Parts: sequence; C-alpha cells; structure tokens
Amino acid sequence: MSVTIDLPSVQAGYDRWASVYDHDGNPLQALEGPIVRAAIGDVRGLTALDLGCGTGRHSLWLAVAGATVTAVDFSEGMLTEARKKPGADAVRWLAHDLHTPLRFPDGTFDLVVSGLVLEHLQDLDGFFAEARRVLKPEGRAMVSAMHPAMFLRGTQARFTDPASGDVVQPGSVSHSISAFVMAAVRAEFKLDAVDEYAPDEMFAERVPRAAKYVGWPMLVVLQLRV
Repeated sequence: MSVTIDLPSVQAGYDRWASVYDHDGNPLQALEGPIVRAAIGDVRGLTALDLGCGTGRHSLWLAVAGATVTAVDFSEGMLTEARKKPGADAVRWLAHDLHTPLRFPDGTFDLVVSGLVLEHLQDLDGFFAEARRVLKPEGRAMVSAMHPAMFLRGTQARFTDPASGDVVQPGSVSHSISAFVMAAVRAEFKLDAVDEYAPDEMFAERVPRAAKYVGWPMLVVLQLRV
C-alpha cells in the first residue's frame, strides 16, 4: 500500500533539526542505540551501509568498530553535522532519497543498518527490496523503527526549533508492525527476530523525556538475513 507523505516537508524538517538533533534528549534515540549495537555485534572487517544515517549515530561507531562504512541520508543538514564529527573521515557520506533505488551494485554489503527511518517512508516494499538487493548472499540487516503504538499517544518525530521556538513535525506515516514484517518478507528476507521495547523507570531516570512512556512500547527492531 502506498501512503502519501510530503517528502519535501520531511527533508526540510530534518535540515532544521540537524543542529540540535544530537542534543535535545530524544528518548527514542537513547533507547535504540545500545539495543541496536548489541544486536549487531562484531563488525570487524565487514562492509556496512547505513540507510538514513542522520548525523551519523550508527555510522561512526560502526567505523570505529572496524567496519568499512557507507552512509546515506536525504538531508544535507544532517550530513553536514555528521561530517563535522570526530572519525567522520572514515565514513563515505552520500546524499540519497531512500524512495529511489540505491546507487550500488547487487551484493555490495555484508550489513545494512537503518535506524528510526521507516516512519518517514511511504514505500516500505521499495526500501526493503533495495536493502535486500545490495546485501551479499550471507548478509544481514538491522532495522529499527519508532513503535506504531507511539502514534496512539499522539507522538511522532518532532523537535523545537531553537531559532524560532516553533515545534516542528517533519512528517510521519503510521505503518503497522505487520506492514514492516510483510514488506521484509516480500523482499525475501528471512526474519531472525522482531523485538519490541519499552523504557523502564531506571531508563527514565537517565532520560527524563522517557518518563511518560515507561512501560509503553517505543521501539521495534527487525533482525533480518538474506
């Protein structure tokens, strides 16, 4: 099913978000990062592709951990921030809209990582098909997303623009978990795990913005392989 989303609005929103993206205490990023890193494990010697890399949250640690990393995002603002960070020279950064085919040959990468991107995609089938295409025969993918239950709380990606004070919502699509899974299945991925995560009280003590979501599903992670 194709869902209409204003892509220029999403792109412009993330360009505005870029300067504060790493510093606004986003609880979903804080929850997701350690979970995804632990699930991926050892990446030494692997070729990795980060789809929707943002400011390099996953790309940079993958490179430090020994992977050869290519990272793509459609927000030039996000890529500009990523390129400023220590270790950024070890990553190949590319501007690319994930609604269009990837510019890599079949079977290029050992690992595909995509963090908190799916809610901004109208074409899940195209995304998973391309992720599958660029993976090697023994490749795997780790894909995280904001849990659809967050939409029931009226929550989606948003930030406060420090320059204007405006609350900006770049634009999100409320896909279901079954939509994620079935798009992966149609792309001929094998599912190793589909896990859901909610913050607990200890997490909320460290990340105050998570307090209102304690016990509520915030994150879903798909572990896939070719």
